[in-house]
Amino acid sequence: MKTNERLYMDVHVLQTVPPSCVNRDDTGSPKTAVYGGVTRARVSSQSWKRAMRLMFMERLPKDKLSLRTKRIVGMVEDELKALGYTGDKEKAATALLKTAGLNIKSADEGTKALFFLSNAQARALAQLAMENPDVLEANPSKAVKEQAAKALKEYPGIDIALFGRMVADDPSLNTDACAQVAHSISTHKVSNEYDYFTAVDDLSPEDNAGAGHIGTVEFNSATLYRYATVAVHELYKQLKGDTVEAVTAFLHAFACAMPTGKQNTFANRTLPDAVMVTLRTDQPINLVGAFEKPVSAGEDGYVDASAARLAAHAMNTYRDFAGEPSLSLTAGRMPQGLGEALPLPKLIETLAQNLTSRLESDGERS
Repeated sequence: MKTNERLYMDVHVLQTVPPSCVNRDDTGSPKTAVYGGVTRARVSSQSWKRAMRLMFMERLPKDKLSLRTKRIVGMVEDELKALGYTGDKEKAATALLKTAGLNIKSADEGTKALFFLSNAQARALAQLAMENPDVLEANPSKAVKEQAAKALKEYPGIDIALFGRMVADDPSLNTDACAQVAHSISTHKVSNEYDYFTAVDDLSPEDNAGAGHIGTVEFNSATLYRYATVAVHELYKQLKGDTVEAVTAFLHAFACAMPTGKQNTFANRTLPDAVMVTLRTDQPINLVGAFEKPVSAGEDGYVDASAARLAAHAMNTYRDFAGEPSLSLTAGRMPQGLGEALPLPKLIETLAQNLTSRLESDGERS
């Protein structure tokens, strides 16, 4: 695509969650936020992004993904082994990462902080050792250090390109995120509730009528507004031919993934009730303002009222401030008039076709 062209994919989701504790704070309570003067249910962006990354692992090739870990020495060791390296793999992997500029405490402990390393970057480092043994020297040259650092910057995984990488010890290894995910909040006021429970000791004496354990679990239920955006033009600079695959994987995972907090207790895994996806060439637009005034539940619950509020706010925003998006697609219980209504799989397919036609066909990522 043209170097000065901007293209943003915005995703708006309405999703009901039954009694649950999807995302807890440090006291074990469901996270909340005050918005519009009332308490809302909240699920942090970090929680949902983690769930999305786990879904990526199910749907995308391993060589296009990354791992966030302190134990990156083992990742490079595995690549050295795959390439047939005959020397001390642990020692070589440690030397490679140190040469690249990382602070490795030991092979077992790895880095001081979690490091986001793509499988392709680990392979590039291993390949460098096979082609240039000087990279393993105790005092490698500046040129060799630059080669090693370059291997850590090129070939970012799809997840690194989307969510970014921050390296406090060496900002030159940072990768800017091409996606932003908002904290999800309920479209209405919530009040947390408590589940009092007891557990019975299966081997307790017959004359003991007491419980083996007593406790409480805090929970709430909500209709959530969820929003995310992807700067497709920035993603294209990093991923080239993998851009469309990355965007559609992001959309599918954002719509279908669910954080795992207390799932065994509440079985709260739901799918969206309504989805709207837009492409804009000016700026991303979060439509949470539709719910600054909390939605009131009627006989039909919160979803339809929330969808109507979202549609009205979107049309007002387009009319008064931003203009309509260049593409708008909807799925589920979204009101008519916001875009072509499609089942989610067909929506994703249509989006992929539209993006493919917008992006340059050359420069495929090898």
